[in-house]
Amino acid sequence: MSQEQHTQEDCREFGKNNWVSSSRFLFYLSVLCFLGFFTGCSYNVYKSTRYHEKPKVEVQPSSLYKPEYK
Repeated sequence: MSQEQHTQEDCREFGKNNWVSSSRFLFYLSVLCFLGFFTGCSYNVYKSTRYHEKPKVEVQPSSLYKPEYK
């Protein structure tokens, strides 16, 4: 068996020879996925709950600082 065929067989199974580097890769991949998910959810909440303009609220004249009575 040549060296090239041996290398290709080793690469077929993920983490077959060096489980430390495989677990490190999976850990960083899971952290990256979690951060992406968290950022996406935060942006969606920010986008859907922010106020686009100040609403025009009608206040009764009797509840003002200087009330107006009839």
